[in-house]
Amino acid sequence: MTVSPDRASGAFFLLFGLVMYFLVVPNFVEQVDGGNLAPASMPNAISLIIAFCGGLLIFKPTRHPLPARRFFTAAGTYAVVLAAALFPMAVFGFEFVAPALALLLMLMVGERRLLWLAVGAVAVPGAIWFFVSQLLDRALP
Repeated sequence: MTVSPDRASGAFFLLFGLVMYFLVVPNFVEQVDGGNLAPASMPNAISLIIAFCGGLLIFKPTRHPLPARRFFTAAGTYAVVLAAALFPMAVFGFEFVAPALALLLMLMVGERRLLWLAVGAVAVPGAIWFFVSQLLDRALP
């Protein structure tokens, strides 16, 4: 059995699912009295599904070629930008950081049309703020 990216990711997800099932869910999901479904039922089921699918990927990898390295680099860059935006969002709030973050992400993916940039940077964060904060009465960061 040769080592391939599919087998490596399958091993990761097999171990991840087993750790979730045997360590995380039993230690961090509280039991409650009453109700038709135990709180740990869904996380346990999902953990087992993840582990099972990881095992399948180990024993039956796909034949798809790996994408170019630039796709992984771009995905990593987006993840770093999103992670870096968490601190200013916690300090200044969603209302001030989300429009700038949305604009930056849209520019990173190559959007240059002014109307779409305006909608993505102003209207979408505004709609999220309105629905979550005002209608649902939930706090945003």
